[in-house]
This record gives sequence, structure tokens and C-alpha cells, in this order.
Amino acid sequence: MRALGWWLMLVGSLRLASVWFGFFDIWALRLAVFSKSPMTEVHGRTFGVWTLLTCTLCFLCAFNLDNKQLYVATFLSFIYALGHFLTECLIYQTMAIANLTTVSIFAGTSIVWMLLQWNAHQLQQVNLKHS
Repeated sequence: MRALGWWLMLVGSLRLASVWFGFFDIWALRLAVFSKSPMTEVHGRTFGVWTLLTCTLCFLCAFNLDNKQLYVATFLSFIYALGHFLTECLIYQTMAIANLTTVSIFAGTSIVWMLLQWNAHQLQQVNLKHS
């Protein structure tokens, strides 16, 4: 497995913790992410399902880096997540800037790395077919 694949596995694993909090420990999720807003159990479960979907994308993409559609979907999941949390922090002010930092580190690193590797895996696949 390539380094980007290992990174996506790490990020997917960390996202699993958020899934757990969303379903079973709403108060920990509130403290860790949405510290400035009232969060209901429905919000927590919705967050958990959304995070489970993005976690699944990370795992699938990690093992299929040459699948362009899956790569794009996973890349966009990081863009959407970062955009969502930036909006929550800067516009709606439902989360503290400190909580945004962790999200930004993982999403930002993933976005940059996936952009840098955008065609690398597809080009390897083409070269293997023509060999």
C-alpha cells in the first residue's frame, strides 16, 4: 500500500472515533467539536452517520487509489467537511477555533496530499497497461 493509502487508513480510523461519539457519547462530541452550540441526540447521530460515510470513503479509496471516481469522491469529502466546519466556526460560531484546528490539520493535509498525488496513481495504471 502506498503512503497516501496508509494516511487515508489513519484518517478513516480517527473518524471512527467520531462515529462512536456521535452515536454513544454525544457530550464528548459536543465538548470536542461543537462546544458553543446545544447539540441534541439527533444531531449527534446525524453527525455519526455522515462521519461513517466519510470514513468508508477513506478506507475504500486507500485500497483503490487508481479508481478516479472514488478518489474524487473521497477528495471532495475532505473539501465538504472542511467547508462545513469552517462555516460552523466562522459564520455560525457553533464551534471554537481551537476545535477547528484539529479538523483543519487532517482535512488540510489530506486535501493537499491528494492534490499532489492527483494523477500519480492513474499514470501508473496507464503505464502498466502499456507495458
